[in-house]
Amino acid sequence: MFVKVGDKVRVISGKDKGKEGTIKKTLAKQNRVVVEGLNMVKKHQKPSNANPQGGILDLEAPIHASNVMLIDPSTNEPTRIGHKIVDGKKVRISKKSGESIDK
Repeated sequence: MFVKVGDKVRVISGKDKGKEGTIKKTLAKQNRVVVEGLNMVKKHQKPSNANPQGGILDLEAPIHASNVMLIDPSTNEPTRIGHKIVDGKKVRISKKSGESIDK
């Protein structure tokens, strides 16, 4: 997967197209990510010990990784990702600026 937890991304398709957020969680097997504050859904919660009131909660649902694009920290624009070996480590680089994304 080309994105990691903590990366800033922009949604490029779907109901939240154009919005930005940071990745809270990645689901590698399903190739999905959970983006903070985006793809909100309503979940009906039964009363429990943790939540005695129950009710309807707003939660972030996973979005497919192909529907998000990483934002280059140096230019603040969405960019595609390439990989390069630097000092024996594989790092992500921006296709637009050619700079390393991983510090």
